Amino acid sequence: MTLALYRDDPYMRDARGTVLAQTSEGGLVLDASIFYPTGGGQPGDAGMLHWDGGQLEIATSVKGEGDQVVLVPSAPGTLPEVGQKLRQSLDWERRYAHMRIHTALHLLSVVLPFPVTGGSIGAEKGRLDFMMEEPIEDRDAVEAALNDLVGRDLPVTEEWITDEELDANPGLVKTMSVAPPRGCGKVRLVRIGAGEDQVDLQPCGGTHVTRTGEIGPLKLGKLEKKGRANRRVNITFG
Repeated sequence: MTLALYRDDPYMRDARGTVLAQTSEGGLVLDASIFYPTGGGQPGDAGMLHWDGGQLEIATSVKGEGDQVVLVPSAPGTLPEVGQKLRQSLDWERRYAHMRIHTALHLLSVVLPFPVTGGSIGAEKGRLDFMMEEPIEDRDAVEAALNDLVGRDLPVTEEWITDEELDANPGLVKTMSVAPPRGCGKVRLVRIGAGEDQVDLQPCGGTHVTRTGEIGPLKLGKLEKKGRANRRVNITFG
């Protein structure tokens, strides 16, 4: 099991860790990880590992068996031995961009309240695919509504519910192609806004900013038709 430090504090850039295992593919498993593993449309984190006598560049992170996070080196090389204590550091600018885009996509699903059929998060842009037959008539209005939510500087918080509570509230799930992260008997919800100012609440295992104001100005990018009833909406930083 890998302790998910990225979930406890998505702003943590450096942390200590101990090597638990080396995988047959040349990856590493630590006892605790600040590296988010690829999932839910969000790329795995990159960064560096440092220990006495060596360092290793990490290209990405993926999910392993159970709750393990596997760190994938950028090139073959000497790996730290099992039991080695080390320091892990994120490519913070890339991760923070993912956090901003990810939260922005949640806001996009508020402005365009249609079932989500897919999505992707990048460091400069992101997209959501919607089950939406008709095209967007006024892209300027959509962009303005999106930036209004950003400008309200709404808090972004989390809470946990049981699998049974989620099953009893299927309307919380907006995504049709990605199932909410399950497996431990509880599901994490990400809430944007609070009280009467709440605008969104949905299951999500990714990393987010703590306030929408951190996202910054957004622009609506390319609008694409993907099938009879599917529309792709791209967003970029303004």
